[in-house]
Amino acid sequence: MAVEKKLMSKKKPTFPISEMLHNYLKNYNRNIIIPIFYDDLLRFQGSITVYDKDDEDTLWVRTYYSEFDRVEIDNSLKKIYTMLHSDGNNEAIPFLNVDAIDYCTFGNSKPFRIKIRNILNDNYIYFYVKKADASRVYGLELEHILSPHNINFLVYKDTLIEEHIVGIPGDDFINDFLPKCTELEKAQIAKEFVKFKERCLVRLLGDMRSYNYVITPTHDFDSIVYKIRAIDFDQQSFEGNLKVYNLQFMKENFKMIEMVGKKLQNNSIRQYKIEERSYMAKRMITAPRRTARLIKCMKNDTISFPENVALLKRQLIQYVGDVKFKDCKNMGEILETILDFVKRNYLDLKK
Repeated sequence: MAVEKKLMSKKKPTFPISEMLHNYLKNYNRNIIIPIFYDDLLRFQGSITVYDKDDEDTLWVRTYYSEFDRVEIDNSLKKIYTMLHSDGNNEAIPFLNVDAIDYCTFGNSKPFRIKIRNILNDNYIYFYVKKADASRVYGLELEHILSPHNINFLVYKDTLIEEHIVGIPGDDFINDFLPKCTELEKAQIAKEFVKFKERCLVRLLGDMRSYNYVITPTHDFDSIVYKIRAIDFDQQSFEGNLKVYNLQFMKENFKMIEMVGKKLQNNSIRQYKIEERSYMAKRMITAPRRTARLIKCMKNDTISFPENVALLKRQLIQYVGDVKFKDCKNMGEILETILDFVKRNYLDLKK
């Protein structure tokens, strides 16, 4: 905990959705009228602790509501499911069941996790209901634009609906699965970790401790390919300490960092960093208007404290050697300067 206290500042506040960001979300079909709000789910009358398969407390509680509230809430959550994963048509609602509404007592966002089951075939899917926070929304949208992964979410007033990102939680993977991986698999995971680490650093996504990302194995011919995805976007462009955006300074990631040192040479690490930056540059070039509009929203928004902005500027000047950071007035301008630097380097290499 001593390391975390040095890296992380006091609890991050929730930043409201600005009118400009609201218009951006509306333009890209992220903003839609939904039939229930986050605060409506807080009306639960009681709860029980949810334990994992080893009888450990998961820090989630299963909520229950009055009979009158439950009928209304269930219908609204089924409707949200159809909006998030389909066209909002009501035809599927009779075949859906809300199996669980779980509430997380840990972390900033305190989300609700909704389990929806298709009663015809018992397939189920999760989604989350959270308080809308501008930092998190920027993080989700940047993930959609700059990463290899699409993100599905909806925002209405002060409520955020997020799809569930499938994968093995990083901390569980490191403890239970990594020791069983072959040496070739460890080398491939090390490569993916370097690229994931670089992506988070470049786009200023902070606090990527092992339980804030998942690892997804995919079978490919006679091998397994591992991908790493962020699942928590609360700390997008908030902290002033640059180390918060660098996964290697999180003690929960030390085993992964140690594996990278054993499996990859410095030249390979450098090459994978360049590959990831080039990929991000290509994404920005192929979606220039969307990227520019989102950054414009950030530049006209407040998602951090002035002291955090000042500290991050100083540390980035030392880290990158680009004095352009000196003129940045907020986190949006800092991120714009970083992304311009990445895009400029990529275009220079193409000449």
